[in-house]
Amino acid sequence: MKHEIDAQTSGGASPGAPSRPRLVVIGNGMAGMRTVEELLKLAPDLYDITVFGAEPYGNYNRILLSPVLAGEKTVDDIILNTRDWYAQNGIRLYAGDPVIAIDRRRRIVRSQSGVQVGYDRLLLATGSKPFLIPVPGHDLPGVIAFRDIQDVETMLAAARSHRHAVVIGGGLLGLEAANGLMRQGMSVTVVHVMDSLMERQLDRSASALLQQALERKGLRFLLRANTAEIVGPERVTAVRFDDGTEIPADLVVMTAGVRPNIDLAKQAGLHCERAIVVDDTLQTYDPRVYAVGECVQHRTATFGLVAPIWDQARVCGAHLAGAGHRRYVQRATATKLKVTGVELYSAGDFIGGPDSEDLVLRDPRRGVYKRLVIEDNRVVGAVLYGDVKEGAWYFELIQNRTDISSLRSQLLFGKALCEAQPA
Repeated sequence: MKHEIDAQTSGGASPGAPSRPRLVVIGNGMAGMRTVEELLKLAPDLYDITVFGAEPYGNYNRILLSPVLAGEKTVDDIILNTRDWYAQNGIRLYAGDPVIAIDRRRRIVRSQSGVQVGYDRLLLATGSKPFLIPVPGHDLPGVIAFRDIQDVETMLAAARSHRHAVVIGGGLLGLEAANGLMRQGMSVTVVHVMDSLMERQLDRSASALLQQALERKGLRFLLRANTAEIVGPERVTAVRFDDGTEIPADLVVMTAGVRPNIDLAKQAGLHCERAIVVDDTLQTYDPRVYAVGECVQHRTATFGLVAPIWDQARVCGAHLAGAGHRRYVQRATATKLKVTGVELYSAGDFIGGPDSEDLVLRDPRRGVYKRLVIEDNRVVGAVLYGDVKEGAWYFELIQNRTDISSLRSQLLFGKALCEAQPA
């Protein structure tokens, strides 16, 4: 059944009152709602706002799904904006009703249930979707991604009635899924195609330390393993590799990466490459349409970390508010993570090259590893494991290209000791 919403009074304006411009937000996740929050700070009464979300919840912190899986938090604990918040701010929310079509000529969006809403400004925050490795059996029951609350509920249900879990992907998300499932009592094997874990954030030494720490907790790892098939007549029963070996699996969680969710934008004729192409104001090639978050491509780059997406939200919110003096500028970012209780930090070029050298501190008893990559008497990269308190300072040295010649002998021991050194 199709429901028409009066385009002039969709925000609840009283009859005869001058209508406000209409802002429609497609995507009820962290990026879209952070942008709306930034807009409301600057111009709380400027727009009639309608939000469509695919999931039947208010906005929640997707980063905290892992603690929910591990039993450390509940779903209520990770909600950022309750339904009351939307009501208090005069925002109409269609949760669990994703937009399936955008008519840019008529400036109307249509949702799965048939709701149609007109817009003067449109914000796309469609995020990303998990990549399921297209091997035979990838669509069997018991094979899932780790992306939303429903995935967590599926994993928790599997843990209550099944024993063997296989997580495909040895990045941060895979390790968090594995830890959560182990905490729920499952026997967990992590399968990774590379020869070290979290290779985008850690060097080999830090990766080996992390693997050893996780093995002590009970996780198992298969590295350099290529998944060839998910086995099972009706539900997954095993994972088979390209060398013919198999391991039992009642649940397979794929965490092999994500792809920008641009299907809707492409159907609407917006310019997309790897993601939706935007300029420095987060505007698409259609000046009425903005985009933020993991669905965005800015100067060839795409985004998955919170820090750049928050920057995008500030810029986009300001432009929607009519305070268009801000421009989005990509900035170097550092990665600070906590994986199953182990603190990690990496920044810059932590691999190094033929002209670089390493300063390394290892303290196995304390579980501490530090590696600084030096080139031309400047820090160009850093990896910290177990003790990350100096991470921000090392990142500052990298950004400022500070000459560390006089600090070199004390550099691994931190800022306070270096500053105490006579010049």
